[in-house]
Amino acid sequence: MTTWSLRRRPGRTLGLLLLVLLSFLVLRRYLHLEASSCDWEGSRRLDWSALIPLWLRQRQLGLQAKGQNFMLEDSTFWIFGGSIHYFRVPKEYWRDRLLKMKACGMNTLTTYVPWNLHEPERGKFDFSGNLDLEAFILLAAELGLWVILRPGPYVCSEIDLGGLPSWLLQDPGMRLRTTYKGFTEAVDLYFDHLMSRVVPLQYKHGGPIIAVQVENEYGSYNKDPAYMPYVKKALEDRGIVELLLTSDNKDGLSKGVVPGALATINLQSQHELQLLNTFLVNAQVVQPKMVMEYWTGWFDSWGGPHHILDSSEVLKTVSALVDAGSSINLYMFHGGTNFGFMNGAMHFHDYSADVTSYGDVADYDAVLTEAGDYTAKYIKLRDFFSSISAAPLPAPPDLLPKTSYEPVSPVFYLSLWDALKYLEEPIKSEKPINMENLPVNNGNGQSFGYILYETTITSSGTLHGLVRDRGQVFVNTVSIGFLDYKTTKIVIPLTQGFTVLRILVENRGRVNYGDNIDDQRKGIIGNLYLDNSPLNKFRIYSLDMKKSFFQRFDSKKWISVPEVPTFPAFLLAALIVGPSHSDTFLKLEGWEKGVVFINGQNLGRYWNIGPQETLYLPGTWLDRGLNQIIVFEETMAGPAIQFTETPHLGRNQYVN
Repeated sequence: MTTWSLRRRPGRTLGLLLLVLLSFLVLRRYLHLEASSCDWEGSRRLDWSALIPLWLRQRQLGLQAKGQNFMLEDSTFWIFGGSIHYFRVPKEYWRDRLLKMKACGMNTLTTYVPWNLHEPERGKFDFSGNLDLEAFILLAAELGLWVILRPGPYVCSEIDLGGLPSWLLQDPGMRLRTTYKGFTEAVDLYFDHLMSRVVPLQYKHGGPIIAVQVENEYGSYNKDPAYMPYVKKALEDRGIVELLLTSDNKDGLSKGVVPGALATINLQSQHELQLLNTFLVNAQVVQPKMVMEYWTGWFDSWGGPHHILDSSEVLKTVSALVDAGSSINLYMFHGGTNFGFMNGAMHFHDYSADVTSYGDVADYDAVLTEAGDYTAKYIKLRDFFSSISAAPLPAPPDLLPKTSYEPVSPVFYLSLWDALKYLEEPIKSEKPINMENLPVNNGNGQSFGYILYETTITSSGTLHGLVRDRGQVFVNTVSIGFLDYKTTKIVIPLTQGFTVLRILVENRGRVNYGDNIDDQRKGIIGNLYLDNSPLNKFRIYSLDMKKSFFQRFDSKKWISVPEVPTFPAFLLAALIVGPSHSDTFLKLEGWEKGVVFINGQNLGRYWNIGPQETLYLPGTWLDRGLNQIIVFEETMAGPAIQFTETPHLGRNQYVN
């Protein structure tokens, strides 16, 4: 195997790193980046050129594709990248994860930018806390990592709707990922805001961003030949001056390219590796080879197997890629967690929603685990990259401590039916309204969570309609079954007089990949029928379960857990934590399906069908002393909430 020297004039490299570090310390002081801020208008008005040292202002060439090589200024450059998504990792752990990546031999960080999280309401932007993109990029620079940014607007990423905001679907004629006016107008406004933050962080402005991706895997979608040129121009018009890239799998590569952007490929198997040269040469003239996504594992779905990829196979493929002269990005290096309701779904033959973990436990089998622990893949890859590095790699940081807290039992309870009277007045509508078109959130509809429909019936019959994704049906407060993609009808038993029919519908995740992203409206879609008669006069409750949702449930609203509780219900428990706040995993043995909230943080969904059996709880989200745990359980609660130092899987593993 050819050995690739990473040496680039050690004295000059050290000086460059020191100057870069000094410049960013100065920048951070002047910019007053505050984690609580959702806007950055002040920094946009600064004269950045006055803050950049003279030597850095002479950066002119940036990352270039010259023949078969990448060049960074006058030096041959190999991209050894790893993907970490800032929005899937607690901000307090960013430094830990990035240091571990650098210690593995990576020189470049890649990350997506999720539009749906950054613009939850049209024109209202959030770049605070875990969404502080600038802080993440600046931290990478501080630690000596370059950055490849993948801003979309569509990113896939196994995130709800591929990262596109659900409020786009309020338009009945919406055509996502095309030059449809309703879509491009929204993209233009988003890019206006996003690029004002990104542009100053580019290499030629003294920042770490050396390349920017144009959309993502468009070749597999390919519904509008004008779309990719539009996205490329939208980036360039707003000041993106670094190397542009596209990224597609082998099936989409020929259709996803755009003139002026370097084509890269996504792959995993040895078979695809053998065809690497053919794929890329057919897509473009001789250019540097880059695998933008070498898949270190694969994602899992609720009710399916856990996918794993053997560490020896990963090492063999990575070694062969580098030996073939290809730069590489490990996807994922560290997956993190689909906190909240951010997970996506797939729907080809059947609908299947992605699990909460996006790390080692039940998704992607990444190089670092969900909690940032080292794996066999990490050890083997570090040895490999160390063997081709011209300088010793940094020592891997110590692992963060884990602990098993004592089990806790819920002590207070509030049934969903009792909770309704504390919520905002229900929306009254003659017909059902889908989630995205509810008149809530300043006219932006509801993005995530649950929605409850109520109406009155006076007879029995067969109930049917389109329910997306899973609707639990109640006669008064008695559950009689579920409506979903496979079960589209349910018999309503005999009733006497006026009876309240209730359907609790969960958005389990909009699809993030495929041709049907335009059809991802949630809730009850169209009319709901009893036999052949459409039902009417609905009362609709928005159950988004944001922090503001729970603020309505003060201490006087809760009661002691009854001997025979009614479900669905909210259950409240308390966890006492000492001075150290160690990471842990929640194990909900005996519980069936629901969501867990710790001190207002949504840890994500659990479901006893597996493969994921535990939920990751970052220690940084715990307080010394009393910690509030709220569990929303749909069907049946267990006796206690358990804690463990290690994640559990409940299904057989599947080897890719």
